[in-house]
Amino acid sequence: MSAPPLLLASTSPQRRAILQQLGIPFEAVAPRYVEEDPPEADATQLVCDHARAKARSVSEEAAGLPVLGVDTTVVLGGRIFGKPADAPAAEQMLGVLSGRTHAVVSGLCLWTPEWEVVEAAATLVTFRELTAHDLVAYVATGEWEGRAGGYAIQGRGATLVERVEGDYLNVVGLPAALLVRLLVERFPGLYGVG
Repeated sequence: MSAPPLLLASTSPQRRAILQQLGIPFEAVAPRYVEEDPPEADATQLVCDHARAKARSVSEEAAGLPVLGVDTTVVLGGRIFGKPADAPAAEQMLGVLSGRTHAVVSGLCLWTPEWEVVEAAATLVTFRELTAHDLVAYVATGEWEGRAGGYAIQGRGATLVERVEGDYLNVVGLPAALLVRLLVERFPGLYGVG
């Protein structure tokens, strides 16, 4: 029996690429949910709430398929670093992260008509000390656009990073280790795992 595709409530090319890499069948659809990231919010609760809302926003069109919603943010010292609004904001954000260790926190919701599970995963990322030239050069690449924390580790953003502790794919955009564990628990053997 072949596994039914997951309905991915996301337009993220990184999330699609990770599911392809893992060999998990999926169909992607844009969530009908607008995120708001107040900087003072609890990051874990925030990403879990966003992941749940994204999954639920497309549940009516799931036609019985399991729905996957994911949200990711960057946290340092209790402050949430969402997607920078413009290049100066990206440069300022990366300057704050320079030489420090931040957490990339993701919420993941796996939804079916019978049940829903929402969990979070965190990965620690340490940036090297960045010079003014590093900041200007990286921001000029445009990779910061639409990225929590203002960088893309799977691209040129890798040059900013000194160390990763935990699930690397979580930093890219999908907590793969958490997803695989949930698929093993909820659908043993069905998605090629467990």
